[in-house]
Amino acid sequence: MANPIHLSVSDLTVEFTHEKGVTRAADHITFDIPRGKTLGIVGESGSGKSVTSLAIMHLLPVSSAKVTSGKINFHDGSENSTDLLTLSEKEMLSWRGRRISMIFQEPMTSLNPAYRCGRQVMEIMLEHEKISKKLARERALRLFEEVMLPRPVEILNAYPHQLSGGQRQRVMIAMAVACNPEILIADEPTTALDVTVQKSILQLLRSLQQKHGMSMVFISHDLGVIAEIADEAIVMYRGKIVEKGKVHDLFTNPAHPYTKGLIGCRPSPGARPVKLPVIADFMNGKKSETKMTAESVRIKHHAELYSKPPVLKAKDLFTRFITRRNFFGKPLKYVTAVDGVSFEVFPGETLGLVGESGCGKTTLGRSILRLIEPAAGNIQYDCIDVRAFNSREMRAVRKKMQIVFQDPYSSLNPRITAGHAIMEPMKVHRLHSSDAARKSKTIELLKKVGLDEGHFYRYPHEFSGGQRQRICIARALAVEPEFIVCDESVSALDVSVQAQVLNLLNDLKKEFGLTFIFISHDLGVVRYMSDRILVMQNGKIQESGEADQLYTNPASEYTKSLISAIPNTL
Repeated sequence: MANPIHLSVSDLTVEFTHEKGVTRAADHITFDIPRGKTLGIVGESGSGKSVTSLAIMHLLPVSSAKVTSGKINFHDGSENSTDLLTLSEKEMLSWRGRRISMIFQEPMTSLNPAYRCGRQVMEIMLEHEKISKKLARERALRLFEEVMLPRPVEILNAYPHQLSGGQRQRVMIAMAVACNPEILIADEPTTALDVTVQKSILQLLRSLQQKHGMSMVFISHDLGVIAEIADEAIVMYRGKIVEKGKVHDLFTNPAHPYTKGLIGCRPSPGARPVKLPVIADFMNGKKSETKMTAESVRIKHHAELYSKPPVLKAKDLFTRFITRRNFFGKPLKYVTAVDGVSFEVFPGETLGLVGESGCGKTTLGRSILRLIEPAAGNIQYDCIDVRAFNSREMRAVRKKMQIVFQDPYSSLNPRITAGHAIMEPMKVHRLHSSDAARKSKTIELLKKVGLDEGHFYRYPHEFSGGQRQRICIARALAVEPEFIVCDESVSALDVSVQAQVLNLLNDLKKEFGLTFIFISHDLGVVRYMSDRILVMQNGKIQESGEADQLYTNPASEYTKSLISAIPNTL
């Protein structure tokens, strides 16, 4: 017997009014959530999945959003139901957190930085239940234990910035389930988290669902994650539902080109295509047989790569951070982020650097460029001792060695147009004879990364995440570097945008003869991009080897755990 319906969304249409007109973000959306089951909503940024969840929660911006049609009926187990769209804001306050709750994508912006984590969890209980502060604190502590936070008493008194991304997300989950809601909406709760942390969050949500008998809506752009947790799923594209069904049926026999594209865009563990397919290949009906890289070609390429002397050598590298000082500012305690690391990078190679957050991979990438000063060790680039240079001499080296950061929005100046952001390093390094020549070079670079001349005068907020990352890549190329560190440069992008950026990086590598260090927590993506892989844990290199061999025959238990945590689309 099928489970009774817990929430039914019927003919929901949401429109946003802006200076250029009206955009229909959710277009006649209809679906049901069975009691005790998980419905997955999958789609890329702009597909309407988050707008749909915000409409359910009455959290759409009043000034710009309007629900023009539809019903959202909450069934209480009897024949009665409540249309949430008919409730006033005051009435909805008594529902949010108590009967229906939500976990947001970015816990750092969803948690109040001025309040301790325990207080924020207690606040929701004090709002909805007549209990004392003492009892609320005791329950918050039990919740922190239930969501498997380490040192729960310490975290109860900690501020959000003192926790890791995975720990902040667990605090958000504790807040969401504090009043035992009947329905839980999880909006991209694992995006940009390590695969191992992501796996533990999914397991936690499943166990909480079973324990409390909740129904759940799980929103993601990653089909692998949806396949891990959902019973049924709907696929959204440009505000419409293009496909729905049981998860197994949907992902083993996708009918719509968009669903096929979402599955096909992600690097596959068992294959190495010359170029990753993108959504457009499926949507325009021009998807052809994917050309694979022959193993013999790869072996020949590696023989050529490793016949040359290395371009970069790091030996016994240590980087430490001060964690405590005394009253006079003298350091008392350190944490070693990079702990005696040694490795080489060869000209034209892509060296993958993989590991969980906090393992030291980003610190290592920045230490090589001396954006963070190492405490000890040797760095040689092109047979030159990089650590012996002063800041003025280092500027000349940085022309050859560039970095693309993880978050393209925060690494771009919001007050400077895309064109001027790309021109700026040319001016610093005195490249080209005039601003006119620099502008011409900038437009050429914009076209190289798949943008056009019209984007020159646009500001960062006018671009999508994928477009901003392309601008950051163009900016890195502006000084004609030889060596680029890509630091988690695709981790927060949609799967198809990620595929576009990975293809772009590979094309640029061939065209300009670049050498890459590619840093990521996603071993599947690192394997596709890399010639060799280094696996980091607790500041040390745990394992290294040729990318395919390391992926198929990992030696360390840590590498095996990273690979086993990668979600698969069935």
